[in-house]
Amino acid sequence: MGGDRVGGPPRPRPAPPRGVRPHGSVRRVVRDPAQAAVPARREGLMSRRRYRHSVLANRARIAVVILLGILAGVLFRAQVLRATDWLLQSERNRLRPLTVPAPRGIIRDRDGRVLADNIPGYSVSIVPDQPDSMLSTLRRLREHLDIPAGRLEALSQQVRAGGPRPLLVTGDAPFDAVAALEERRSGFPRLLIEPRPKRRYPAGQLGAHVIGYVGEINEAELGRPEFEDAEPGWIVGRSGVESQYESLLRGSAGTRYVEVDAAGRIVGSFGGVQGVAADPGQDVDLNLDLELMEWIHQVFPDGMNGAVVALDVESGGVLALYSAPAYDPNVFAGVVDAEEWRRLVANPESPLYHRAVMGTYAPGSPWKLVTAAIALDLGVVTPDEHMPVPCRGAYVYGNRVARCWDAEGHGFLDLPGAIQHSCNVYFYQLGLRIGLDRMLGVGNRMGFGNQCGIDLPQEAGGVFPESLEFWERRFGYRAQEGEVLSLAIGQGPNDQTPLKMAQFLLAIARDGSAPAPTLSREAVPAEGWRLDIRPEHLEEIREGMRRVMQPGGTAHLSSLEHFDLLGKTGTVEHGGEEPEHAWFTGVAGPFGGPPEIVLVAMVEFGGSGSAVAAPLVAKAADFYLRGRHGMPRDTIQTLREYLVAGRNTAWANARELR
Repeated sequence: MGGDRVGGPPRPRPAPPRGVRPHGSVRRVVRDPAQAAVPARREGLMSRRRYRHSVLANRARIAVVILLGILAGVLFRAQVLRATDWLLQSERNRLRPLTVPAPRGIIRDRDGRVLADNIPGYSVSIVPDQPDSMLSTLRRLREHLDIPAGRLEALSQQVRAGGPRPLLVTGDAPFDAVAALEERRSGFPRLLIEPRPKRRYPAGQLGAHVIGYVGEINEAELGRPEFEDAEPGWIVGRSGVESQYESLLRGSAGTRYVEVDAAGRIVGSFGGVQGVAADPGQDVDLNLDLELMEWIHQVFPDGMNGAVVALDVESGGVLALYSAPAYDPNVFAGVVDAEEWRRLVANPESPLYHRAVMGTYAPGSPWKLVTAAIALDLGVVTPDEHMPVPCRGAYVYGNRVARCWDAEGHGFLDLPGAIQHSCNVYFYQLGLRIGLDRMLGVGNRMGFGNQCGIDLPQEAGGVFPESLEFWERRFGYRAQEGEVLSLAIGQGPNDQTPLKMAQFLLAIARDGSAPAPTLSREAVPAEGWRLDIRPEHLEEIREGMRRVMQPGGTAHLSSLEHFDLLGKTGTVEHGGEEPEHAWFTGVAGPFGGPPEIVLVAMVEFGGSGSAVAAPLVAKAADFYLRGRHGMPRDTIQTLREYLVAGRNTAWANARELR
């Protein structure tokens, strides 16, 4: 009737449009099992990916932490633990260490007189830089410093070789040159001018050969073990005592620091880093008597060459070691001038040659004392025995005629008389009694073919046949017994240094023992040799030497008023056209007392041992002994000088009457 019917059957709903699901309906989906497994697999893959990403992320975090830890450790080590090292490295970049040379030790004589010391000097060096810059500085320095061409070339080679140390241009710059360079400091920014001790030799030429000289160390020496701490430019001993006692005299170098800018230029000294002070070398005291050497120099024959040796009898210490001509060692106190060196080397008089220890000469008649000592040592003669053949001016042996220096002859003589008159004929026969083999054996036992062992870096050994084979090796023939004739009088293959003859005479003056001569008062003498001669036989040799100074002796005019001088003259042929070499060997002391000094003089081409060498030894002995015994010294000393001066010679006449 007019509304919906209640309770009637439901009215059908219209179908929704195609593609539209009815409101409130539930769709029932039926899926395929294979399709249902796909989401599950996808979810598993995603889960595994998330796990893998998580592991990688964790590992990355750990690596980052480790790297940060390492970096922190490195930074901590660099900034905290090595702060001092970096500070030192920084200091090194602006500080430059410089060597401070040690003053060399002083050399003194037995009375404390200075033979070598140090005075203030200046060195000029160039701080290392580029080679071109250093070479330019060297060339400009020649405007103010005297740098010879040879020295400039040597310095240039050092520059090209490079090195961390300053280049020493000169160790002896004149004060005016130093002042000029200081005024131009801005033009030489890498120049280093330092005070440096300079060697000085107050005795000049007197001590040249024995004291020696110093010089700049060379490349070859820098590689030696004894110079392992040395640097280029160091001053070292070159000869004599300076070289022998280098390890004592040198001392230890110190170190100081200078501040440099970024360009390496020195801007001033730096006191923030403690340097090392130089340790001066040790002093060396010698046995030498400078006063005696000065006197020997004064009385040595003008214009002649030769040597004088004086030894203290008691100790064997060297009182004088004089060689003429000489040189001034002060010219070598700094860097040696090549021109000056060449001039000295080329000098025909050989002033660098130390004749006292390096010169070897035929000993001549002084060797007759050796022949006498060997004969007494072997017991083939007694002092009062006469030879069978008297001296008539010559001696015949086989087809050989051996002459005496005195053509009129000396007649029959005992040993002291033969020494007094220097009779060749007596000693020819004495040599034959000894025999050639035994002459060589005992002569070599005395060391006549060897050095004395003096504390000097250079010493020549004598020339003396060590055996009969010497003649075959040297001359090409076998020695015969007659060779002993020449050896017995100091001729033939027999050359000795003045020092060696002095060592032999030391044995005669003492008890037969001959220690090695020594220069340093602290030196322990090397073991020498000893003559096996009874004391009374030694006295007979000394008596023969004493007669040499008495009337009729070959050196009577060189006898002394106040002292007992015993000696032996020698006038020795040398095979040239010049006059003979003049020898005199002597011992002296107070009358009635033991000898106190041994003296040997050798004057090249002196012509006469009696006229030239004997007065030299006599005057040196008188000078030394007067000083030793507190007597006033005099320039009129020998009998000849007394006669020339018209003085009273009663003392000589009294000895003649005895």
